[in-house]
Amino acid sequence: MERVRVAIVDDHEAVRLGFEGSCDSFGFDLAGSAGTVDELLAQIQGKDCEVVVTDLSLDDGSLVATNVERLVDAGPAVLIFSIADKPNLMRSALRAGAIAIVPKSQPMAELAEAIRLAAKGAIINNSETSATIDADKLFKDANLSVREREVLSLYASGMSLKQVAFQLEIKQSSAKEHIDRVRVKYAKLGREAATKVDLFKRALEDGILSGDML
Repeated sequence: MERVRVAIVDDHEAVRLGFEGSCDSFGFDLAGSAGTVDELLAQIQGKDCEVVVTDLSLDDGSLVATNVERLVDAGPAVLIFSIADKPNLMRSALRAGAIAIVPKSQPMAELAEAIRLAAKGAIINNSETSATIDADKLFKDANLSVREREVLSLYASGMSLKQVAFQLEIKQSSAKEHIDRVRVKYAKLGREAATKVDLFKRALEDGILSGDML
């Protein structure tokens, strides 16, 4: 079996070490292992890495969509290896170009098979990836403006309208108008946002807030 050149990005050292230790037994050559995308890109430069495995969330605060785009631009196919409990981040990863999502609850053999398929450019049609794609087709984008997203992010994270206005250097009445428009946009899509809890949920769904806040 032809060996595959792989790399991993994960902020948990134990996950990286476990992956590294399994590579040889599955016929993989390790091209790099790092806690951030910046570190990994430096490691794999010029190594013709075929597949990169990465988590949805990293401790450096980077966005998964940006991470996937940067890795894809560097050449490798990208697999998401994650707990897979954040639908909004899973959607963002696939939209950005990730090949598939493999839950960390799966045996290493499942990840290894996905790596082999990704290296061949094959379609990986596992249940997590399919479910995320299907959900994305049903997802209704509220098309919020940049300012509306800023106001929603701060307000839904726990700030009062007065605090939001102070933070963004706008009038409190303007902050309220933005929130009112956000509520109307979501309501037109059937995604009710009457309460602050509703707004928090919509912000999570749309990736405006990270699930890490929970």
